[in-house]
Amino acid sequence: MRIGLDIMGSDHGPEVPMKGAPLAARELPADVQLVLIGDPEAIAAGLAREGVDPAFEVVASHNDITMQDSATKALQSKPESSISLGFGLMKAGRLDAFASTGNTGAMLVGAVLSVKPIPGIIRPCIPSVVPKENGQYGIMLDVGANADCKPDVLTQFGLLGHLLAKHVYHIDEPKVALLNIGEEDKKGNATALAAYGLMKEQTQYTFIGNVEGRPLQRQGRRDGHRRLHGQHRAEGGGSLPRPAEAARGARALLRPVRLRELRRPARAGRERQRHHRPRHQHEVTIKNMVLFTRDVVESR
Repeated sequence: MRIGLDIMGSDHGPEVPMKGAPLAARELPADVQLVLIGDPEAIAAGLAREGVDPAFEVVASHNDITMQDSATKALQSKPESSISLGFGLMKAGRLDAFASTGNTGAMLVGAVLSVKPIPGIIRPCIPSVVPKENGQYGIMLDVGANADCKPDVLTQFGLLGHLLAKHVYHIDEPKVALLNIGEEDKKGNATALAAYGLMKEQTQYTFIGNVEGRPLQRQGRRDGHRRLHGQHRAEGGGSLPRPAEAARGARALLRPVRLRELRRPARAGRERQRHHRPRHQHEVTIKNMVLFTRDVVESR
C-alpha cells in the first residue's frame, strides 16, 4: 500500500506534517509506504531536524494551493501543486490513497474529478469524530462539504455514515439520528421534515429520529447529526480516539463558561496562551490522519 501525504497543505507550513510523517511511519506496517509530496528542500530539512533516516519517497511540488485559492480553479491553474500531484498519482495508480490538511474545497473537487464517487452517490460528505463525556464517540456528517442539501441527500448521508461506522470504525449496530430543533417528528423546516420521512421509511440503516444539539456529547439514546454512536471496538488503529483521550477532549469542550469570560476580552499573553492548542497536537493529528487513511483503504 502506498499513501501520499501533502507536506505543503498545513496551516503551519511544512514543519507540522514533517513532524507527523515520522510518527505515522513508526506505526505503519512494513508493507505500507508513505510518499511525501511537497518542496524537496523543506522535506529534507524536516527529516534532518527530526533525525529521521531519509528513506521516504519524495515527489517534488511547485506553486502549491493555498487556503485563499478557488477550490474549483486551483487544480487546473496549479497542476504542479502538491494536491494536484497527489490526485494525479492516485488516478495513475501510483498511490492507493492521498491525505492532506490543505484546502478542503480543492481536496473535495480533486476527489470528485479524479477518484470519482462510488456509483449512486448523490453528493460526497465530510465526516468528523465527536467525543462524548463517557469516553465513547459519535460520527458527525456532513461537516463542510455542502452548504445546502435536499432531503434525499441527507437520507443518503445517513447510509454513508452507517457504512463508515460499521466497516471502518467496526461499530456493530450503528444508529443514525437527524440533527433538528427538537426531537418530535413534526419539528424542523421543510427539508428536515421531508428528510425525516425518508429516513424513517428506508430499511438500510437504523434511524432513531431527531436529536437536538445539546446532547451531542452526552451519553444517551439519540446521539448525532445524521450521525452514529457506539463503543470503540477497533483493534489497533491509532487513528481512532482512545476512550481516555475522547473523554478528556469531551471534558475540555464541555467546560462550563463563566459569564465574565464572555464579557471580558482575553488578556494578551498568558490568557491567549492558555487556550492556544499545543503544536504537538497538530502533528499527532497528521499521524492519525495517515493511520485513518490506511484503515479506510483496508476496509475496501
